[in-house]
Amino acid sequence: MKVLGIAGSPREKSNSLYYLNCALEEIEKAGIATEVIALRDKKIEPCSACYDCREARLCTINDDFGEIFDKMLKAEGIVLSTPVYVSSITVPLMSVLQRAAFVAHWGGKMLMGKVGAPITVAQRAGQNMALSQMLMWYFFNGMTVPGSIYWNVCIAGTRGARDPEKDEIGIQTLKAFGKNMSAVMKKIFV
Repeated sequence: MKVLGIAGSPREKSNSLYYLNCALEEIEKAGIATEVIALRDKKIEPCSACYDCREARLCTINDDFGEIFDKMLKAEGIVLSTPVYVSSITVPLMSVLQRAAFVAHWGGKMLMGKVGAPITVAQRAGQNMALSQMLMWYFFNGMTVPGSIYWNVCIAGTRGARDPEKDEIGIQTLKAFGKNMSAVMKKIFV
């Protein structure tokens, strides 16, 4: 089994990548392989609504999406992590999710049955909207979303103004989520 983590932040040492790794460490402890894709290194165009995917069963836009989508298909689990920008997920992550939803839908619900959940990071507010955006994507694709001891929302400041390591509740939540996701995956896939 494998879990793919997708970090939506444009920053190199981002808080959302830190929190994603907190969850993935627990998943690895349970014996499940993990991989992280940082979208800051990728060129991802927005969906153009061309509907080529209806016939081709893949996205015909030539950028890094194809590689990411292939890894999404091969993984049994997908964890998304993003900073919150004006109560929303980042544009690169939204582009990946929109294009993946189109291709997966027209390809015969290709992501159905996978397991995953979102992680949001904000300084103060806006997390519920961003969390909802990603949850709706999981539900649209027929994926199982395991819970935790709280929502997967974390707090961190701008450029390290508030260290993510000090968010004890966020870290505890993500560790519990990682354990729960591992248990759910083992029940489904073993």
